[in-house]
Amino acid sequence: MTPIQTEALVIRDVTPADREDWLRLWAGYTAFYETEVAPRVSAHTWARLLDPAVPMLGRVAQSGTRVVGFSIAVLHEGTWVEAPIGYLEDLFVDPAHRGLGIGKRLIEDLVALGRARGWSRLYWHTRQDNPARKLYDTFVQADDFVRYQLAL
Repeated sequence: MTPIQTEALVIRDVTPADREDWLRLWAGYTAFYETEVAPRVSAHTWARLLDPAVPMLGRVAQSGTRVVGFSIAVLHEGTWVEAPIGYLEDLFVDPAHRGLGIGKRLIEDLVALGRARGWSRLYWHTRQDNPARKLYDTFVQADDFVRYQLAL
């Protein structure tokens, strides 16, 4: 596969026609995190990305007719702010297209959308050893918060 040029890259909302490309990338994303998501959960996530009543924002990076990356943000309220908060929950770029600035463009897209839509902030978290931290550090340095996760 020939690497794409980021100038030709289009960042846009996910559409029903993106399902197969998104599922392919989603499988790569979950494999990267060494986890499995049940097919019914993936189908539910996909449906929520298409539902305008759900406070999730699915964006894709498209080159030509192929989707080569995605971001998923969840909007939520906060107790310390008046405006919504954007949580970048998922970000993934096809490994064959990494190093071309696509991940950066996907984050810049959310920053621009958040500013235009009046979000108070955008945040995300990742594994400490994630190589993408080199990119993330160009936007903002990691803070000193520790995450606790209790399965229910």
